[in-house]
Amino acid sequence: MKSKLLGILIVPTMALGLIASSCEKKETGEKTETVTSTQSPFSADSAYLHIERQVAFGPRVPGTPGHKATSAYLASELERYGMKVTLQEMTLTAYDGTALESVNLIASHNPEAEKRVLLFAHWDTRPIADHDPNTSRRDEPIPGADDGASGVGVLLETARLLNTEGLKNIGVDIILFDAEDYGAPQDAGYEGDSEETWALGTQYWTRNPIPPGYKADFGILLDMVGAKGAAFYREYYSQESAGRFVSMIWDKARRLGHGKFFRNEMGGSVTDDHIFIIRNLRIPCVDIINYDPNTPTGFGSHWHTHGDNLDNISKETLKAVGETVWAVLEDYNQKGAN
Repeated sequence: MKSKLLGILIVPTMALGLIASSCEKKETGEKTETVTSTQSPFSADSAYLHIERQVAFGPRVPGTPGHKATSAYLASELERYGMKVTLQEMTLTAYDGTALESVNLIASHNPEAEKRVLLFAHWDTRPIADHDPNTSRRDEPIPGADDGASGVGVLLETARLLNTEGLKNIGVDIILFDAEDYGAPQDAGYEGDSEETWALGTQYWTRNPIPPGYKADFGILLDMVGAKGAAFYREYYSQESAGRFVSMIWDKARRLGHGKFFRNEMGGSVTDDHIFIIRNLRIPCVDIINYDPNTPTGFGSHWHTHGDNLDNISKETLKAVGETVWAVLEDYNQKGAN
């Protein structure tokens, strides 16, 4: 992922405290409710296989063979699941002047539906391992099993369900954004707004949306959703722009028995793909992202290191996220489209 800004001090302490307090009270008051036991069609095995295949191509840094091979694989899988796929090809400029030959993959289910939900993740990998404990390997790209591939894996399995289960009342768009993880490292001496050096593919799409004038009722970003022992807290920008959807998702996760993953507490504020969609297209978005308040970075120890490999991926975590997202889509198809 990126050198994100994690800091609850970005917002007024009192306001954040009120939000967190209300969340905690709600969680306490709902502990006695019955957990839903319906069988979900989401397959964690399938999501894991998609992650494994992405990692097998090698690092997905723009301009590399692994990047090109992965792009072709993702497009073919989305098409295999019956989605209409558009490739948005572009040349982007990184913070250091590097030209990045990039492509966003835009896939649509039920493209004629007026009411739409946007699901998105980034599929590229960090070109450097700037947090690796082995300083001699920090100039090498990371495997990106969790940071990139996990969100994509869950979304590809979701695409399969859209094809086999079908949602007739709403449209669902899946966008896999490129050049997200090429941002300026903290020690790069970059003098501009470092926030703008991240999520380049997302920024490009918000300025050149496909289709033009794109609208969605809300969006869900999946970023680092596969690690063992992951914890997903309410992220500040998500809460600010899409508070009712955050509550809807976290409540659904708890009802499905995934409360140990979806913590009903405020986490940090994260510079991620969602903030550009919120700001530029005014679509409320929720970032489901692994957050660890006990580390200096706010992320797991494998973040931006060569340890971000398949050994860190948990099918239990993938199941918790995938089942929750699918159940939210099913509910919205039944209720939100009325």
